[in-house]
Amino acid sequence: MVDSTATLVEPRMPEHTAALADVVRALDLELRTGEVPDSSVALNGLQVANSGRVTRVAVAVDASLASINAAAGLGANLLVVHHGLFWGGLQPIVGKTYERLHALIAHDIALYSTHIPLDLHPVLGNNVLLAAALGLTASAPFARHKGVDIGVSGVCDEATSALVNRVTSYAAEYGGSVRVSIPVEKRTTTRWAICSGMGVSPDSLLEARSAGVDTLIVGEGTHHSAVDSAEHDVCVVYAGHYATETLGVQAVGNWLQQRFGLPWSFLLLPTGL
Repeated sequence: MVDSTATLVEPRMPEHTAALADVVRALDLELRTGEVPDSSVALNGLQVANSGRVTRVAVAVDASLASINAAAGLGANLLVVHHGLFWGGLQPIVGKTYERLHALIAHDIALYSTHIPLDLHPVLGNNVLLAAALGLTASAPFARHKGVDIGVSGVCDEATSALVNRVTSYAAEYGGSVRVSIPVEKRTTTRWAICSGMGVSPDSLLEARSAGVDTLIVGEGTHHSAVDSAEHDVCVVYAGHYATETLGVQAVGNWLQQRFGLPWSFLLLPTGL
């Protein structure tokens, strides 16, 4: 006689899975998401939820349709970015804004954004990691903004041209190029500073001069930053906004793997800027 009683089999969970709430809580705590001051449009933290589980992570510099589609192609259900969805401020959910949100929801991808909290993190941060990638040892903070220090600085004794060559090689790995504000031949770098992204402003140049910084490495800056830096004999190395902000999200991906066992991938989508 055949037993017609059905046996309920629970769906098999992926080998590595975590509750989205647990992942977000851990990220918020590690990055001090609720404490670090930032622009209101950064909207740090979880920007879009998913159905509640994370099995694979993708990380990228920007929340774009390209990065969301690439994450979906990898089967990721959490995308961690440095620049989130809302840099344009309050806006209607139409056009590309709608397409981005629709793609996240359709593919059940949660989106977590971390801007200045990631820039200044002492271990996972863009600035401390960029310094290490360039063979520099950070020994002091730099680029104070809203009561916190975003960048790092330190001392060395080498030809500025050699340092610029290392920056150039690094930027090329991420589809970028390097410009300098003044000629570097015959210059020596004795005190340097780094602030990723839009790292040079009148305030940061003043801070550099006050601290005796002779070489300032940033992502990008205004036209007038080059004029001002030349007049004050500070060499600004423009290494690319994108290139200087790739290391932090990769470190977050690795941290999530170590913490939760989640596989992760970095989505290389250079802007060239």
